[in-house]
Amino acid sequence: MKFAFSTLGVPGLPIPEVVGLAAATGYHGVELRAHPEEPVHPGIGAAERAAVVDDFKRAGVEILTVAGYVRVADTTADEDAVRQELDDLLWLARDLGAANVRVFPGGVDQDPAEADAAAARRLGAAGEVAADFGVRILLETHDSHRTGVDAARVLGTVGHPQVGVLWDVMHTWLGGEDPITTHAVLAPHLGYVQVKDIASAEDTTPLALGAGVLPLAECMALLASGGDGGDGGNGGDDGWVCWEYEKRWYPQAAELQGLLEAGRGYLEGLVGGGR
Repeated sequence: MKFAFSTLGVPGLPIPEVVGLAAATGYHGVELRAHPEEPVHPGIGAAERAAVVDDFKRAGVEILTVAGYVRVADTTADEDAVRQELDDLLWLARDLGAANVRVFPGGVDQDPAEADAAAARRLGAAGEVAADFGVRILLETHDSHRTGVDAARVLGTVGHPQVGVLWDVMHTWLGGEDPITTHAVLAPHLGYVQVKDIASAEDTTPLALGAGVLPLAECMALLASGGDGGDGGNGGDDGWVCWEYEKRWYPQAAELQGLLEAGRGYLEGLVGGGR
């Protein structure tokens, strides 16, 4: 199993420092938050993209994902705008050599059937571009589709090997879904898993891994046991786990830099315990 962390936990940190941090703390990869606040986003040019690739290559650290903010289930969004935003993210991922692009559902307060249909249509169309680029689009369990059952409704309709799911363990837990159910329905589509920890459903300030209430041990045991259900499964030794520490949204939280090494050790311990 490989471990990554999200740059959401180190807001605005220059890429050479991100790469150095990953290498120093034993992480195999990084999930890059693709937002104009950050050093890497679709607006950067060819020279900047090449420099990012070089920084990661020299350190032997992988770019796991370009984490974008497209809301594919938003029925109120302009079709051309959504398509262009997705294309821009896919081009960025291609240029950086990233394996994945992260998208959100974003169909809150909309008719579920219409939101599902919009997401499936957009993801299916973008899947063809993703296939050409060797990139996978991952729908995160979030907002309108926060449980595995919610996300699986969309992914089952899409049925494209380049379209899968990113399992955010906090959101499925907040949605009242147990890890066994989540894993069972998402296994055929699973790209990788985002872990984090929080004090309660009411207090989602990020904590060190293992210091909160999320069922991380159960989730990691399921991943360590393997059992992927298809081309996108994240089982056993081949899977990725990414720590998404939401420092950007909670500036009062402890600095991630001082927690990373212990967090990796904690996850490795859970994986070992699950074998």
